[in-house]
Amino acid sequence: MIYDERIRVFLHAQDRPDPDFDDLRREAEADRIPIIRKEMESFLHVLLELKKPGSILEVGCGTGYSSLRMASYTPSHVQITTIEKDPLRAARARSIFSGSPLGERIRLIEQDAASVLPALADASYGFLFMDAAKGQYLSFLPHALRVLEPGGVLVSDNVLQDGMILEPRTALEHRDRTIHARMREYLRVLKKREDAVTSVIPVGDGAAVTVKI
Repeated sequence: MIYDERIRVFLHAQDRPDPDFDDLRREAEADRIPIIRKEMESFLHVLLELKKPGSILEVGCGTGYSSLRMASYTPSHVQITTIEKDPLRAARARSIFSGSPLGERIRLIEQDAASVLPALADASYGFLFMDAAKGQYLSFLPHALRVLEPGGVLVSDNVLQDGMILEPRTALEHRDRTIHARMREYLRVLKKREDAVTSVIPVGDGAAVTVKI
């Protein structure tokens, strides 16, 4: 929806091969486990190079691919905290982390982000990657901005939902209407906040990039 397939293939052909991560991606795809899209992967790399955060928080670890990727994009002193409530995905992430030297810099919290985020200290992270349950983004937002340091960056993934949120509500299947309404409200609230500035970028499945003022 976001990219014509020809453009996607062309851009991916420019990427440098990385056997370790290419293998992890193939394994996830073979098991039909969603991980960040290649375009989002490259975009995160650019943002991390620009921001150079001292600490990173990830809400929604999945199988650990994006955590490990962010570790590969940052210096050895940068610590990454990632939150995952699904026990099967968390177990797979732990296994992946233990098999990589980069895993030593990643702390996995196996709990619901709804209970973890309120307990985190104010202004404790320079970069936050949000890739959890999309319907919970709005409830996570106040805590996400609170734990970001001034000038910190929040990246919310999959905000365009393969273009679904561009459609009128009446054109959607009933099962899709809740996430449609919640994601539209999330973007509306983000754009109207006076303590942050946000741009929605049509990369991958859509990313909202927010800087805390």
